[in-house]
Amino acid sequence: MSRCEGSFASSLRVVFGLAAICFAGTMARVSAQPNDTGIAVPTPGRGAPEGKAVNGRVEILHVQGNVYMISGAGANITVQVGKEVVFLVDAGVPEMSDQVLDAVRSITEKRIMFIIDTSADADHIGGNANLAKAGIPVPNIGSTLIAPGGASVVAHYNVLTRISAPSGKQSLFPSADWPTDTYETDDWKFYNGEGVFIYHPAHAHTDGDSYVLFRSSDVISTGDIFTLASYPVIKAAEGGSINGLIQTLNQIIDMLEPEEDEEGGTYVIPGHGHVCDRNDVVDYRDMVTIIRDRVQSMVNKGMSLDQVKAAKLTLDYDGLYGATTGPWTTNMFIEAIYRELSGNKNQQQKKAGGS
Repeated sequence: MSRCEGSFASSLRVVFGLAAICFAGTMARVSAQPNDTGIAVPTPGRGAPEGKAVNGRVEILHVQGNVYMISGAGANITVQVGKEVVFLVDAGVPEMSDQVLDAVRSITEKRIMFIIDTSADADHIGGNANLAKAGIPVPNIGSTLIAPGGASVVAHYNVLTRISAPSGKQSLFPSADWPTDTYETDDWKFYNGEGVFIYHPAHAHTDGDSYVLFRSSDVISTGDIFTLASYPVIKAAEGGSINGLIQTLNQIIDMLEPEEDEEGGTYVIPGHGHVCDRNDVVDYRDMVTIIRDRVQSMVNKGMSLDQVKAAKLTLDYDGLYGATTGPWTTNMFIEAIYRELSGNKNQQQKKAGGS
């Protein structure tokens, strides 16, 4: 049986395998003191936590509870330390895998058992093979339910379809980086000393996104659904949608509980950038919604894409998110919104004409 089918047997392997580890051992204490590597892992107070550099290349910081964040390895990597094993969210780029493993070992001797991919982006999944190889498989609970070796890589099924290829064609990534376990539902639940809930929005950054809630630690890892590095990257060719992204941001905001004055409380690890709280995500959602509505207004007036670009609808936010060069520019963001909204308008007109 293929391990990439997201089947009932695959789900059983997760359930029974985790049941075997959830009742073993005692809860490891996560210390904010220097550990065996000499790297201090700070515990945050209110506001954004601060981190410590590992080998001068990546930075690791304690977010809260059992959850840490590694930055500087491509996309942000979330580390959750459970009773017996470690869960990661995203794997960064392969060139930084050794430093990522050093960072994980600086906080715990436990091994990685699951890596959760939030999308099919190269800076999120490029380190899958290296990090999985350093991990351990789900415990042996039956001949048909055994990982062949290393940590399991979990993602929504659409991630697998994006990075694999039909027979005889070249895939975007080597098979060692592919998810080994997929799910096709709106959510998937694990247990690793606390509830680990994976949620799948139908359309956001792509149609294969996942975001992850660590229930007791009160931390959400969003992948590129929420990122501080740029305007939202909407990959329409991969099922991304500006309206779907806003809906997903609203869903995430509903899950965030602030400590005081919309700050603190539930922390959010974005795809790129510093640790955030509810106030940050609300500001980001408002920005995206305002720009979407500005473009919608011009689309309703029959304005062309060039006219929309010339109107500089993002000017008041460009200092935070704008870019004129690189993989995702301000113009590309506006183009993605315009094409989606003008396409929606055309569809509505066709329906009205045919009714």
